[in-house]
Amino acid sequence: MTAMENINAAKMTERYIALAIGIAYLLLGLAGFIPALVSLPGTNESFIPLDESTGAYSAGFGYIFGLIPTNFLHNLVRCAVGLFGITSYSNASTARLFNRAFAISYALLAVMGLLPFAKTSFGLMPLFGYNVLLNALAAIAAAYYSLVIPAKVKGVNVAENI
Repeated sequence: MTAMENINAAKMTERYIALAIGIAYLLLGLAGFIPALVSLPGTNESFIPLDESTGAYSAGFGYIFGLIPTNFLHNLVRCAVGLFGITSYSNASTARLFNRAFAISYALLAVMGLLPFAKTSFGLMPLFGYNVLLNALAAIAAAYYSLVIPAKVKGVNVAENI
């Protein structure tokens, strides 16, 4: 491969990971709005109904696939992140920006999910449980496929790719 082909392949890698993250988060966000895919342990309800919720945190609280804690606000955030990822696919520089911002912000969210005072993102969204694992793995994937792999394809050091 020539140097130009390597650079183009690296840019496409960054674009594809932004698209993959975008699609995954959009689907996960949409899944949170489908009652058949959300459950509330210990009840027959899918999630806490809006008219019974006491605030933003409890509105729509449930577990996607019985594993991932969510609420309506969290579903909206996931859908927005997914749409940002999908739209950033159209340009290599916006895909790079999305991947880096995603990796940093979702690594921070994973750490917040481990802290007792921040695991509900200060009363707005659940970040605990499998959200920690999901956020950490997604952040690692975004960082790896937007920093390490493009550097290898270009044949440069990772520090030169930052």
